[in-house]
Amino acid sequence: MRRTIYLLGFFLSFLYAVSSYAAAVFELVTGDVRAGPDSGRASAVRKDQRIEAGTVVTTGAKSVALLRFDDGQALALTENSEVKVAEYAYTQADPRRDRSVFDLVKGAMRSVSGALAQRSPAAYALRIPQATIGVRGTDFMVGLVNPAYMQVTQGAIGVTNAAGSATFTAVSTAMVQSSTVLATSIPASALPPSINSAFSQLGAMPIASVGAGAGGASAAASGGLGVGAIGAIAAAIAAAVAVASQDDSSATPSTSGTTATTGTK
Repeated sequence: MRRTIYLLGFFLSFLYAVSSYAAAVFELVTGDVRAGPDSGRASAVRKDQRIEAGTVVTTGAKSVALLRFDDGQALALTENSEVKVAEYAYTQADPRRDRSVFDLVKGAMRSVSGALAQRSPAAYALRIPQATIGVRGTDFMVGLVNPAYMQVTQGAIGVTNAAGSATFTAVSTAMVQSSTVLATSIPASALPPSINSAFSQLGAMPIASVGAGAGGASAAASGGLGVGAIGAIAAAIAAAVAVASQDDSSATPSTSGTTATTGTK
């Protein structure tokens, strides 16, 4: 019985770790797209390749990338961009562990919420040099040319820095000048040509908000373990442990019965 309990603990710990080990899969790779522990040690990636939290993704000239995370959220990059997946944890059965944090270093990106941001919006953060951006079931874009520009397609974003917080809802455009200046709304016509071009390219990409099931399917297709597969494995282990426990019980020798006696003649 002790061995059964030990094995159960081992396998559950293994599944708990594996469920959030991998982060995302590349759904689209066009041109020079690289990934690694930092931009200096990044190597070329291919479609369907998976990455872990802590990975830096870069795109070269005339290059684009689309990442799909295990909760279904999507992140798209235009050319000459760099983003770090600083933190990522998603377990379908445990929202308390949700965490999704990105650092946009340069270029432009689009973020489309998945199951994680929908159920745990406070667990999502996009950090840029000028502010931190939070979401509320959102599809939005960010471009960095110092200042930073944002455009919201769906939902709402909160932009927070040392000057305070500002909220921007769907079909709005905003700018944040620096980390000490509050973000403000601007007309879309005020976007710089380079940002307008990047946003047009990102907006034209056919990215839909996809639930956790799609994320799990992507993981399975690319050789990783999706949350659905992990749940099935956990159920199988639980059933095996139950059978083993019954076997242990039936195999335990009885302590009751006839007691042998000795004597002297």
